[in-house]
Amino acid sequence: MAMTGSCWAKGHVLYRYSVSPVTRRFSARVNNGWLRSMFVHKADARKDAHSNLLSKKETNHLYKIQFHNVKPDCLEVYNDLQVEVQKKLSQDAEYPCEIVGSWNTWYGEQDQAVHLWRYRGGYPALTECLQKLKTNEEYKEFRKERSKMLISRRNQLLLEFSFWNEPLPRKGPNIYEMRTYNLKPGTMIEWGNHWARAISYRQENKEAVSGFFSQIGDLYVVHHLWAYESLQAREETRNSAWMKEGWDVNVFYTVPLIRSMESRIMIPTGGSPLQ
Repeated sequence: MAMTGSCWAKGHVLYRYSVSPVTRRFSARVNNGWLRSMFVHKADARKDAHSNLLSKKETNHLYKIQFHNVKPDCLEVYNDLQVEVQKKLSQDAEYPCEIVGSWNTWYGEQDQAVHLWRYRGGYPALTECLQKLKTNEEYKEFRKERSKMLISRRNQLLLEFSFWNEPLPRKGPNIYEMRTYNLKPGTMIEWGNHWARAISYRQENKEAVSGFFSQIGDLYVVHHLWAYESLQAREETRNSAWMKEGWDVNVFYTVPLIRSMESRIMIPTGGSPLQ
């Protein structure tokens, strides 16, 4: 015997349709059974923040990345001034910070400078540096001069992935690629789990420099930094990864986690420890 189901309207006339018990039981299986399980995955309960689960504990470093868009006719003067200030701050023991790398974007956003800083001791070191720089007259003059050369600027605070290499000084000449991934919220641990295995496929030519994830600024952002002798070497190194069993699996599982991605090819400035 058919049972009355729902209704719908066309114009001012109300129509009813009937749903059989068999159809209702099938719908229940669809909603609660095997078909739903194809699309809904149960997540394990989180025991800690992903910043604690994925970052390096032994160093307790905090990183800051700066993106400066420079007026085209000021880039050379800007670079010279920036190198001078970076060198002074890195060599002054009073400031617990150091420049890790400094570049100009070659392919990507033009007339752009990218600077990566390390704060030895985390957030307290960052706070100490900021407080000291407020009373540093030479640095205040530098900022005033620099502001005349900039179109825009932004920054992020980052932590290192525990499974990536430490970004140590490197001899050149090299080109650097920064691949930036904007992930879907809630996927950082899954990303880290896959890349903890995948990084082994990209160490053959020592191209893996460092990997970071954002803490303040745009969130759920990942930066992977690579070094190559040339664009041709980059092409050959990346292609060789696909010849290794397991690399394709990493790509298969991480691509769905990405909302957007960007690649910058960068050239080190004269004072960059990463050459």
